[in-house]
This record gives sequence, C-alpha cells and structure tokens, in this order.
Amino acid sequence: MVLTNSPIIAFLATANALKARDFYESKIGLTFLEENEFAVALESSGVEVRIQKVANVVPQPFTVLGWQVVSIVDAVQDLLDRGVPFKKFADLEQCELGIWTSPSGAKVAWFTDPDGNMLSLTQR
Repeated sequence: MVLTNSPIIAFLATANALKARDFYESKIGLTFLEENEFAVALESSGVEVRIQKVANVVPQPFTVLGWQVVSIVDAVQDLLDRGVPFKKFADLEQCELGIWTSPSGAKVAWFTDPDGNMLSLTQR
C-alpha cells in the first residue's frame, strides 16, 4: 500500500486540553472539529490536527508542526496581534519580528503552544 494519495493527520500532545483548544482555535485560527476523552481535533487547510490528551508533555527542541505561508511578515504580525509571542534564538540572525532567513532563502519564524510544542511558519 502506497500512502502518496492518503490524507495526513498531524498529531500533537497536550496536558491541558482546554488551553490547547483555546490556543489552536482562538489564537491561531484552526477550525474545531470535535473533542472526546482522547483528543481535540481541529482542521488546517484540509489537514486534521489531533491534539492528544496526555498526562505530561515533554516538548522537543525542534519544530513538530509548521505552516507554509504566503507572507511571513503578515502572518507573524497577525499572530503577534493575537498575543502569540515568537521565539528568538541567540545563534540565529533574526529580524525584530523573529524571522530568520535560511541559507536557501526561505524565511522561518517559530512560536510555541501552551504545552511548549515548537511550531513554525515558513515562506519559501
């Protein structure tokens, strides 16, 4: 079986489903699908994002979920206006908004959800 034409489901974890749902729905604008005892399900551009309910979350030091955007400046500013802070890293040259230009020319900015999951925006 080849999965090339099978839709992807993205998975994250949360120790606080109420905060996670508020963040993903109200702060970054994903569409709520459902919630049950196991997960909160949302949708982003046709992709289901399932936020699993767990006792503890151990955030990883790398991006676990990201979005490709047309204008990273507009997207970052919109999220900043909604109260979402962006990460700044000492070893990267980032502009005042927290946007880094990679060697390939892609522009990237990072932020975290309430559980510390690292998320990103990329403009190619």
